[in-house]
Amino acid sequence: GGGGGRGGRAGGAGGAAAAGGNKTWWLEYNIATGTVVLNDKHEPEPTDPGWAQVSPDKQTILFARGDNLFMMDAAGYAIAQKTPDDPTVVEVQLTTDGEKHYAYATTQDDGQDDEQEEQDVEQRGGRGGQTTETAAKVVHANDKTFGPRRRSTGVEWSQDNKKFSLRRSDSRKVGDLWVINSLSNPRPTLETYKYGLPGEKNQPQSELYVFDIATKKQLKLQAEAFKDQQLSILTAPTTNLQREKRETASRWSTADGDKVYYTRTSRDLKRIDIVEADTTTGEPRVAVEERSNTYVEVQPLRFLKDAKGTLQSIHWSERDGWGHYYLHDAAGKLIRQITSGEFVNTGIVAVDEANRLLYFHAVGREVGEDPYYQHLYRVNLDTSEMTLVTPGDGSHRASMNDKATFAVDNWSRVDMAPESVLYDSTGSKVMDLEKTDVSALLAAGFKYPEQFIVKADDGITDLYGVMYKPFDFDPAKRYPIIEYVYPGPQTESVTKTFSPTQGNVMLAQFGFIVIEVGNRGGNPQRSKWYHNYGYGNLRDYGLADKKTAVEQLAKRHPWIDPNLVGIYGHSGGGFMSTAAMLVYPDFFKVAVSTSGNHDNSVYNRAWSEKHDGVMEVEKDGEITFEYDIDKNQTLAKNLKGKLLLMTGDIDNNVHPANTFRMVDALIKANKRFDFQIIPGKRHGYGDAGPWSNAMRADYFCRHLLGWAPTDADIMELQREVAIKR
Repeated sequence: GGGGGRGGRAGGAGGAAAAGGNKTWWLEYNIATGTVVLNDKHEPEPTDPGWAQVSPDKQTILFARGDNLFMMDAAGYAIAQKTPDDPTVVEVQLTTDGEKHYAYATTQDDGQDDEQEEQDVEQRGGRGGQTTETAAKVVHANDKTFGPRRRSTGVEWSQDNKKFSLRRSDSRKVGDLWVINSLSNPRPTLETYKYGLPGEKNQPQSELYVFDIATKKQLKLQAEAFKDQQLSILTAPTTNLQREKRETASRWSTADGDKVYYTRTSRDLKRIDIVEADTTTGEPRVAVEERSNTYVEVQPLRFLKDAKGTLQSIHWSERDGWGHYYLHDAAGKLIRQITSGEFVNTGIVAVDEANRLLYFHAVGREVGEDPYYQHLYRVNLDTSEMTLVTPGDGSHRASMNDKATFAVDNWSRVDMAPESVLYDSTGSKVMDLEKTDVSALLAAGFKYPEQFIVKADDGITDLYGVMYKPFDFDPAKRYPIIEYVYPGPQTESVTKTFSPTQGNVMLAQFGFIVIEVGNRGGNPQRSKWYHNYGYGNLRDYGLADKKTAVEQLAKRHPWIDPNLVGIYGHSGGGFMSTAAMLVYPDFFKVAVSTSGNHDNSVYNRAWSEKHDGVMEVEKDGEITFEYDIDKNQTLAKNLKGKLLLMTGDIDNNVHPANTFRMVDALIKANKRFDFQIIPGKRHGYGDAGPWSNAMRADYFCRHLLGWAPTDADIMELQREVAIKR
């Protein structure tokens, strides 16, 4: 599972307060004098409204009304920005066949009761169903026949601004899920949304269209290959100059408007095609095929031209067990493997086409370093000569100018404050830019966390972790140990950069040793084997590594008490922490599990089927999919320790049913446990986050230290409220 809460919106000029309580301060820095002053007269440049998709040349604006696609020109847009319902604004209707859950909008009118939905349908003039092969229709902004409001639509533009592409999803047959918002006024509201579950027959169906702006005609690309496939247009990176000009619209990956590239992914994710499509006929040609016995992952394709002006592409693949770059010709034929070795390339930063140089981030190449530390490298596309551009034992993130002549490197470690350095493209340091001053933090008593390495349960594989101690740590004492967990496999939540305010720093101050440590199967930035270790065993695969890590640390450090072990996590970590209590009930004594996907049969299909696997079966010419996964509630009878379950009641990512089913199983197993519902909260708890953190700390203090506050007021939070006032 994944997800998070919504942050507050930015404020206005000179420190205006936003609805969420945040402020934005506009500051001016004088380079000559080195002085900073507050500009309380600053007026931020207006942003495009959320409904508008503006072409890179600013001449075409796309949006949806109801379920269909509309267009206006720049003159009409200038008026609509100031007066949205001005009757002089001309809108051109491009489609007429849009309908609910098969629309040209990126958002649906879900979350309404049936009566309100029917009213909206009537306002839209029915549910559609007509062919799109009709002439575009001109309407005006105050014509309410086509919907009460403009909505956003997702598109990608050809680089010559003559065409655009759009992905349309047909979810009409996909099953519904519901949550009830009990805090809505004046009545609680039922929110209804489409949500494909793993193993189910009916899943969203992807379609790709190309529209010609001049003729207003649309073309459906001939993309069919796999049952329940997913489609996605490949786009070019946004340059620094484009960002400066606020030209951030998505553009096709090549300058040739007659061709568009997209990825086509099978439902079992074992097959991905990179396809070139003719934008006049819609005919496809497979340029690159990727196949695997687990699941395939790709990075964005990058195009360039050789000295003769011939188109080539740079493709990322794990075909040799590591994530590397490959050079292909325009037809898709492999020219050469650009990089090789036991390390993983994590993303292209820049391409110097003239000098045939590729700049990219990679992890795991530097001997003696944590293999998760990222660096910037450059490699010659024709010789594979490779150079480290950003040295230093830490995690680096670099950005380059559009000409790829300089790199600004920001780097840190958990035990080193961030530094910024300017390098030239050869890796020679030009100058130090900034070093973070943490003297006040250290004077206040802050202590850096410590890094450690242990072996996985196989006794061979190295696992890397971080340990947080109380600032008043006394080696003569014995401390309970708590593991913060998130199993992945799409990420591994072990901190690698300077993060002095994160939750585990706070939790340790109550008198705990808190650790984060990896597990086999937990990170795509190791080898393909490491990443896919848990394929087909999504509940249990990481637990043995978590257990053995604590055991090794307890043997190494006499101040760790191996008889007082806690574990906690959110989302996938909520799933894992509960599973740990049930699989190793004599080892893990206390768990706090928040918003866990305990029953992945009611979690989203894409994540569950990808990481646990789904079997495609063909019988009598019909393809079906078989899915099975271990669930936490089947082990409810094993619970021995103290377990706190928590969920938001309108979580539309990891549905509350995941937690409710775990609760039901524990009740039927006659177990004592604790359960808290946070009303009006989704997967991220938003302004209830500090409260939930305090409840977690209380729970561990009560059951691992033997004492916790019982007063109604949470004094630490009350003090923060008083300070903010």
